[in-house]
Amino acid sequence: MKLIEKRVVLHFTGFEPLDGVAHRARYERSARQSAAVWGYSLETGAPEAGSDPLSFVVTTGGRDADKAAAGEGTGFPSWQTKSRIHMVDHDTLVTRLRGGNTLSQIMAGFRSCAEIMLEGGMRGYFRHAWRFGLFFLFPFLLTALAIALTAQIAIMPYGLGFSPWHMLWSGPLALCFFIFAFLPFSERFHTLHLFADWVMAVALGRMDRTDFNDWLEDRAAAVRNALDEEADEYVISSHSMGSSVAAHVIGILLEREPEIFRGKRVVFATLGSAILQCALLSSATQLRARVGLIARCPEISWLDVQCLTDSINFYKVPVVAISGHADAPPAKMILIRVKQMLTPEHYRKIRKDQLRVHRQYVLGPDLQASFDFTLLTSGPMPASVFADPDEKRMPG
Repeated sequence: MKLIEKRVVLHFTGFEPLDGVAHRARYERSARQSAAVWGYSLETGAPEAGSDPLSFVVTTGGRDADKAAAGEGTGFPSWQTKSRIHMVDHDTLVTRLRGGNTLSQIMAGFRSCAEIMLEGGMRGYFRHAWRFGLFFLFPFLLTALAIALTAQIAIMPYGLGFSPWHMLWSGPLALCFFIFAFLPFSERFHTLHLFADWVMAVALGRMDRTDFNDWLEDRAAAVRNALDEEADEYVISSHSMGSSVAAHVIGILLEREPEIFRGKRVVFATLGSAILQCALLSSATQLRARVGLIARCPEISWLDVQCLTDSINFYKVPVVAISGHADAPPAKMILIRVKQMLTPEHYRKIRKDQLRVHRQYVLGPDLQASFDFTLLTSGPMPASVFADPDEKRMPG
């Protein structure tokens, strides 16, 4: 198998309050972990000045190549791979959605909840991935319970038969409970952040917000420029909500230039994908159409990486068929286990934190495992080897 010498990577990040610089720093930390585990050399370049999206070069190489270069031996197998990583983050949108006051964020969240229910999204979640359905309901049920308790505290004097004047103290007490007790407690579960996530899901499904649509057009233009660079392989990776963003952006390019990937080796890797989070809305016709364009593009190999212990993905659900394209080539499902990537002690620390488990797709490993994000995006082997559990992840 021919090793990759030069690669272009377009990584669409998940819904996190991190800009490109922060995502690059995390990538560097994760890559160092991977290099230590697998035993290869690694150099992460500085961000390129003025790059948009932020880009940097990662150079990986075999340890034996380093020895040969130092005159310590000859005849060793050697390899070197240079990957230009473009971090297509959507921190601008996250910041915008989290920019309002607490009341406005709560109202926007519940409005998105109602819209998802009315458009059949919740029904689809429970039909295809009941754990994802629970993930959808959790922040809204938690906040609704807190609102009910707040109301009970406010009207407590009335229930006890006291004079209505007593509500002059029960009302402020109820407000203090909500602000100083519930809100700090709810942040343990990232409740308001999840509210914003569902607002974005509705926006990417309906495509009825000018600011989101303009931003997608801008990202499509930036990605188009990145694809002009010559490379042995092009990896378009995405995590969580970033998979819906990636489907829109790559779909926009295919709509305009159906032959854009001709002559290129392209791997579209969706990690813990949330495409169906948006695509199951009845109004998401444009997103579903773009999923079909990607699936039918002969140059694109689609790898859908899923994890049983991650409740925030659609485990064993065929995303292409559920999006209405049963006649199109399906995405190749890659089923991974987070506990196989981490030491038992490390796994025990994170296994109850679902958002942390969900992030492991793009984080560094403790152990050699069948999936490694750094090797997928910067390793010497073609990214397609991850479709086969028996293929080697590193040169022999």
